[in-house]
Amino acid sequence: MGLDDYLDSEVAVAVAATAVALSPKARRLVRRGAVYGVAGALKATDVVTAAARGVASGVSSQAEGTVATDGRGETPQGAAGSAA
Repeated sequence: MGLDDYLDSEVAVAVAATAVALSPKARRLVRRGAVYGVAGALKATDVVTAAARGVASGVSSQAEGTVATDGRGETPQGAAGSAA
């Protein structure tokens, strides 16, 4: 094999995979990276879920605070504050 054969992408990937498979330090590094990657993904999911719940809570609390009207700005009969 010549030097130019090692520069092919398929060969480079195979050489790197072999080095990772055979090197304890490389395996430890890959394993640690995988653990940190999964932990980061879980944390990001928690943050997105909390933000979505906060938005949903804000929308529902705004909806509860409004009085049901027909869109003309008048309060319906029997609503608090209406003089009869």
